[in-house]
Amino acid sequence: MTAAYSGSSGYQRFVELSGDEFRARLAEALDLYVDAMRYPAGTAEQRAPMWLTHALREGWRCIAALDSAGTLLGLAYGYQGNPGQWWHEQVRRGLAERDEQAVQRWLTDYFELTEIHVRPDHQARGIGEDLLRRLVEGVPNRHVLLSTPEGPSRAWKLYRRLGFVDVLRKYYFAGDPRPFAILGRELPLD
Repeated sequence: MTAAYSGSSGYQRFVELSGDEFRARLAEALDLYVDAMRYPAGTAEQRAPMWLTHALREGWRCIAALDSAGTLLGLAYGYQGNPGQWWHEQVRRGLAERDEQAVQRWLTDYFELTEIHVRPDHQARGIGEDLLRRLVEGVPNRHVLLSTPEGPSRAWKLYRRLGFVDVLRKYYFAGDPRPFAILGRELPLD
């Protein structure tokens, strides 16, 4: 899937990356991730094995936004969420402590939007929304779920505008001191 348009940030195209293409661009993708999330140097090396493992999961797909030179401006990927996956088990535990019915409602048939990032100098130009929409287009799952740090951000505004609702708030993932929100919505997107 390739689509092109000329937006306020100039010529861009969106492409669906195969697993091989994703692996070939992994260093560039991780640099984008570290830049967008403002993480310290060294984070990319810690994340690389996890991202490579994610690319092997059932239903994995990845959409990239590229400029006219082929440079990565944004990236989104995800896969079908299943029991036994770290994120699934963390969220299941948090939901079960608060609302057992929510476990059945949200965690039985969902696509996990695992990563979505846009270079800071290209944010607020519609790239993130286009990435998200293209990523979940045609996904056969009933819901899409994601986690995002609590607090006001452009990402929060995007998720709310697209109809994401609270699934679990102020949740602490193992190994991360920040509170997160788990957000979800039914598919397809409007």
